[in-house]
Amino acid sequence: MAVRNILLDTNAYTAFKRGQSEAIHIINHAPIIGMSAIVLGELWGGFAAGTREEQNKTALSTFLNANGVTVIQIDEATAERYANVYQKLKSQGKPIPTNDMWIAATALQHDLALFTYDKHFQTIPELLVGNNLEAFIY
Repeated sequence: MAVRNILLDTNAYTAFKRGQSEAIHIINHAPIIGMSAIVLGELWGGFAAGTREEQNKTALSTFLNANGVTVIQIDEATAERYANVYQKLKSQGKPIPTNDMWIAATALQHDLALFTYDKHFQTIPELLVGNNLEAFIY
């Protein structure tokens, strides 16, 4: 069984940390797990608003240091992909949140499938999206 490399959305990481079996299964099988700097910002913002900020930061740090996990920075090529995603969605009249367009652009730039529970990502052409292991098998 070959599984695609994935990019985690914020809600996918949260599902994993909450022990949701399908999220654990996907993450355990993905050879490469990307984490966008945008997702990190969303997570850290959530941690700061909660009551377990230090514990959550420690758990995230441990996750980021695991084999196969890599943080993906935003660069000029990401910005170009973002512009394409923005234009396509605008022309379709199907906007999505700005952070999610950056996350999609990152996945497209690095040829990663997006692990997310947000259905609105499915409106982005060429983006492979899923939330169960079968979606990532090729």
